[in-house]
Amino acid sequence: MSELDNFRRETRAWLEDNCPAGARGPGPIPIGSTKVALSDDSRIWLERMIAKGWTVPTWPKQYGGAELSKAEYGVLIEELSRINARSPLTGRGVNYIGPTILELGTDEQKSRWLPMCARGEGAWAMGYSEPGAGSDLASLATKAVLDGDRYLVNGSKIWTSDATECDYIFALVRTAPEKPKHEGISLVLIDMDQPGVSVSPIRLLSGKSPFCETHFDNAVVPADDVIGGVDNGWTVGKRLLQFERSTHAGINTSGSQGGREVSSPVRGILERYVGIDNGRLADTGLRKRYLEHSINVDAQRLTQRRAIEESQARAPGFTSSAVKLTNALNLQEADELMMAAMGTTGMTLTDDSEDQHRIAAMTRWLYQKSLTIAGGTKEIQLNIIAKRVLGLPD
Repeated sequence: MSELDNFRRETRAWLEDNCPAGARGPGPIPIGSTKVALSDDSRIWLERMIAKGWTVPTWPKQYGGAELSKAEYGVLIEELSRINARSPLTGRGVNYIGPTILELGTDEQKSRWLPMCARGEGAWAMGYSEPGAGSDLASLATKAVLDGDRYLVNGSKIWTSDATECDYIFALVRTAPEKPKHEGISLVLIDMDQPGVSVSPIRLLSGKSPFCETHFDNAVVPADDVIGGVDNGWTVGKRLLQFERSTHAGINTSGSQGGREVSSPVRGILERYVGIDNGRLADTGLRKRYLEHSINVDAQRLTQRRAIEESQARAPGFTSSAVKLTNALNLQEADELMMAAMGTTGMTLTDDSEDQHRIAAMTRWLYQKSLTIAGGTKEIQLNIIAKRVLGLPD
């Protein structure tokens, strides 16, 4: 028996003994927020996985990881999926800023921040876009002025997901306004639990408010909490985006990709509203669309696996844009199929206890319109794919 086979056998046995029933199946995955209470089983699951180093399995042990190889990491994900276990921890701490610090931070920054991320001691928001700087991110105006051994930050960030529940925010700020716009930017870490930070939720079409606007009024940042060097934020920020897009694409081996592949409800909705005729969906048009969708989903999974196996770094490079985009489009097509099956009966959010499937599908359809905006718009991803993946001329 090979070492990998032994690892699988030991991992399977440990997961069976240690994953609580309440951490299996659908349910919320902790993002590390000190403002959100966990269920008893989620807390037990998180604590046990922290002890194993499996909240960030590929990170060095000194920072809270387990130093698993890519092959071992793949086995762990497969075994988690086998018992329908949820990831013990997710979010921007373990998937975005943590890997960025691991790659570009100083030794002191790694020792300070990475163990905290690995233990889920604080949730992170992302401060990139501004009311006047979206796709043209380099036009950002939020300023950080050095004041002794600290920076004072003033300005606003928009679309800061989950900011009402976050403890920290990593933000791109302008530290040298006299320099060309791409050269005077730094990435800083800001404690949100201070008088200089306030958050305003943004109500979305779906009725929920995961997105927010975050305001800084002389918010204090220790000078030691600049990641990757002062005025080098454009380079650092782009690398972080690759970690973000790799997470959205399902190909991030640098953090906590997640243990369970969430089953799509599309098949159940189609059968419920369209019906079955001789073992097949009764509507031929929707049956054809669903078949094409299923083929695309399988192709996506194979591409994810190949991208992970071929990547040499902790996160794939520009390939992440292609896989992220196709993943988002597949998810949106699943939503469109469900809405087509429900017809006009699905076009309402009126609370109806007799048909929670319809309400859930409608809410999902509205929310997931954001998938081709969040993490870089569809148009930006297509530009990256054309220039960086396909090598097409400008």
